[in-house]
Amino acid sequence: MKTVGQLGARHRALLFALVITAGVLNLVDRQIIAVLKPVIAVDLGWTDNDYGTLAAWFQTGAAVGFLFSGWIADRLGVKWANPVGVAAWSVAALLHGWARSMIEFTAVRIALGATEAMGTPTGTKTVAAVLPPRWRSTGFGATNAASSLGAILAPLAIPAIALWFGWRGTFVVAGAIGLVWALAWLIAARGVTFTAPPVANGPIVIADGPILRDRRTWAVAGAKILSDATWWLLLFWLPDFFHRQFGLTGVALGVPLAIAYGGAAVGSLVGGSVSTRLLGLGYSVNWVRKGIMLAAALAVVPIPFALVTHDYPVAVALMALALAGHQAFSTNLFALIADIVPQRRVGRVTAFGSFCGNVGGIGIAKVAGLTLAAGLGYLPLLLFASVAYLAALGWIQLLLPKLVALEDDVPIPAMV
Repeated sequence: MKTVGQLGARHRALLFALVITAGVLNLVDRQIIAVLKPVIAVDLGWTDNDYGTLAAWFQTGAAVGFLFSGWIADRLGVKWANPVGVAAWSVAALLHGWARSMIEFTAVRIALGATEAMGTPTGTKTVAAVLPPRWRSTGFGATNAASSLGAILAPLAIPAIALWFGWRGTFVVAGAIGLVWALAWLIAARGVTFTAPPVANGPIVIADGPILRDRRTWAVAGAKILSDATWWLLLFWLPDFFHRQFGLTGVALGVPLAIAYGGAAVGSLVGGSVSTRLLGLGYSVNWVRKGIMLAAALAVVPIPFALVTHDYPVAVALMALALAGHQAFSTNLFALIADIVPQRRVGRVTAFGSFCGNVGGIGIAKVAGLTLAAGLGYLPLLLFASVAYLAALGWIQLLLPKLVALEDDVPIPAMV
């Protein structure tokens, strides 16, 4: 048996590459329904409110899943949490191919959301275990970029697969690929002991008093509620936005969505690499994280102008800029968790933060469906998005006026 520290560079790179591809699969599986919404809606007779309800149920499943996924990830450890999580959500994705009624689709969307909740805490723990501290910002940037890569690939690959196999077959293909990934991880991780040990015993996140009394947990949670609402809004409704504004559908949606989510990938990589560079130059964690978050928040402010421009490339560019801002913000928020939270609690704090982010996603999914069904359009939604990140940063500043990088044995600051 070898520890991660004893592995060669190529073996570490392979494990990290598998983490990245898991992030791609995670996002592609959830995006199939968004990309193929016009086709599925016609086939099954969905309204905008029906689709918004399904999105809200997906977020509900994810939110509940996050109450347990951090504890499961900490208990199983990096080696087993990865294949268990990917295999579980791949089976849930595959089952979409047999769903017919609204009740059946609701059930499989809840299952997908609940199982995909394993992705975030497991990915965070794996990056923290595989990469040395000074490379974690870059690592989180790369994993966030992987999610964006999934969003880029989804509108390009999904319609093509649907042409061959139909929308039901597309879910089945995606699920089968995930099961192959789980097998590949088991082979790559064979004989490896990861440095972050699994938790032998312990309650689930919701009952973990020390974590819920920690102001760092609530700083992350509040920021996730505000920032993730915009991410989920654009993830589920951006194809519909381009369809309503410019009449695009099917394969024609591929290019604008790919460009927009390409912006998200750039934001992830820039947000991570710039952080790594500045920390390497000796700047403080407090200055680096909050400074980059502020720049990212300002990048989202112009998003409402996408509604008033008649210039199609400008609208795409504004969406790409907003998504870049989100991912730069998110990259540094996840890295902030690894900076200031003891490693043995990283999975649970990450999961609880993601639970709260999904609460924001539940709200925005249902509000978006009701807002559009009422004929109010996207303006109220994009106005909220434009200020959400500034509010999230303000919340972090309120609870954590000064971020300090901590070692694993540093006491937890309590809420007062």
